[in-house]
Amino acid sequence: MTNLLEVRDLHVYLGESHVLQGISFDVPEGGVTALLGRNGVGKTTTLRALLGLVPSRGTIDLAGSTIGGTPTHKIVRRGVGYVPEDRDVFAGLTVDENLRLSERDEKPKYDLVYDLFPELEQRGKQLAGTLSGGQQQMVAIARALLNENRVLLVDEPTKGLAPLLVTEVARVLERVSELTTVLLVEQNLGVVQRVARDAVVLDAGQVVHVGPARELLADKPMVHRMLGVGAAA
Repeated sequence: MTNLLEVRDLHVYLGESHVLQGISFDVPEGGVTALLGRNGVGKTTTLRALLGLVPSRGTIDLAGSTIGGTPTHKIVRRGVGYVPEDRDVFAGLTVDENLRLSERDEKPKYDLVYDLFPELEQRGKQLAGTLSGGQQQMVAIARALLNENRVLLVDEPTKGLAPLLVTEVARVLERVSELTTVLLVEQNLGVVQRVARDAVVLDAGQVVHVGPARELLADKPMVHRMLGVGAAA
């Protein structure tokens, strides 16, 4: 299996904190790789480092070419999409305007977006700030999917959502993983079990486990030891 993303000896300092302490892992091409760990272990920082949003030291290769140290806008143009934690929609703009601002390609994939999220087409003229949390999450994912991505970095997409919407987001992630490679930060282990093929576990800024996601989630003592929670149902 070919690795699309290869991370070696990645360090990130934020102020006095040594957040990532030399982490190394691979993201195989295709499917979903889950980046797991307790709160505060460096998962979001890892995604931000891959996108060049925080300074880092180490090697980050995308499809065999180095992107570490490259400005964020150039990394995005290389095909790295990002769905941030807490959605970050432009509340004072309409749904349509949020989407149009995200267009990067000559032919944005509105057909795909409206197939996945028909509600967004219906609510195109509505201000994004008046949407529910679940609808804002749809906008956040849709903005990334408008463009061609080699890899999509998705941070906590089900955070704060009602169970029905969690199921909907999981369905969308399954569809998306058929089209592009996904690196997913997610606390809901039921979602991880449903969508992820591989898993990387962080603890205290270091990689402590790499392997098939289902094998990890089937080992309840390991899940409890590494993640501090019970295994997925």
